Amino acid sequence: MSPYDPSAYPPFAVTVDLVVLTVRRHSLCALTVRRGEPPFQGRWALPGGFVKADEDLAAAAARELVEETGLCVHDPAAPESAGNGAHLEQLGTYGDPQRDPRMRVVSVAHLVLAPDLPAPRAGGDANSARWSPVETFLDQDGEQGSLAFDHAQILADGVERARSKIEYSSLATAFCTPEFTVGELRRVYEAVWGVALDPRNFHRKVTGTPGFLVPTGGTTTRQGGRPAQLFRAGGATLLNPPMLRPEV
Repeated sequence: MSPYDPSAYPPFAVTVDLVVLTVRRHSLCALTVRRGEPPFQGRWALPGGFVKADEDLAAAAARELVEETGLCVHDPAAPESAGNGAHLEQLGTYGDPQRDPRMRVVSVAHLVLAPDLPAPRAGGDANSARWSPVETFLDQDGEQGSLAFDHAQILADGVERARSKIEYSSLATAFCTPEFTVGELRRVYEAVWGVALDPRNFHRKVTGTPGFLVPTGGTTTRQGGRPAQLFRAGGATLLNPPMLRPEV
């Protein structure tokens, strides 16, 4: 049996792509950048880039996010990022041989969910960056057209991951500030799922689910009208019973 020879295999590169989702003006929005260099120069894309030889994947994802947008979102599992409200996880691996015209490139996509994030600042090889409603790119008839590379598919996968995970986990609270009202949480579900929910039924479900929400003892009038009770995320990671998505 002949010895293993790595040189017998063609070289390829590894990239990270980021599906960064937040809720802005009651809409689920994704972070996109306009490419300043070929290929797909001038087209909108997800933030991301090549992994350096001395980087792990999570470090590459964090670096690309800062370089291309000025936003800093860390893995909430890391001690230095505790309490920032963000959620980071690997989404999937994309390796179609034709996905990048430059060379064979395998991308490890990451999903980031966070409360209403500030306006991004373009940098790196991106000449502009913005938040866009996800329907802009999930709808192929949208006026902005499709994303570069296979990013429309990656974005669709990230949106579906978010939509499904808030059914059975407390992940919807990652879109909220540390203290929030039931009404604000309901608007997160409505934005992510793209449906209207009955306020009374929603209030009964979320406050009756063990470990989902914890009252802070405070109230707020930031929504107008009567003071609304403030909550924070409870310790439960799985919801029992789950918050099932209404059929559209």
